[in-house]
Amino acid sequence: MNIYIGSLSYKATEEDLKQAFEAFGQVESVKIIKDNYSGQSRGFGFVEMPDKAEAQSAIEGLNGKELKGRTLKVNEARPRSQDRRGGGRRDGGRRF
Repeated sequence: MNIYIGSLSYKATEEDLKQAFEAFGQVESVKIIKDNYSGQSRGFGFVEMPDKAEAQSAIEGLNGKELKGRTLKVNEARPRSQDRRGGGRRDGGRRF
């Protein structure tokens, strides 16, 4: 199961997340999303756990808990939408 972790401290590392989630079961992968230009954490990430029951237990056990001074928001990740153009101005950026 793919798990979303929001409200991550900029000090948190992938190893910190791995250790927190391993308390609930096997962790397949950990990824903190970083800014393409600065390389700084964007404050969220994903953890993949192969066992759904363990993943659900981790979500329940870690949601609302503190890690590196921030309260985590943990839930099942939603699939990415097919339209990845992103947000922005509907007028194509033109100013009238």
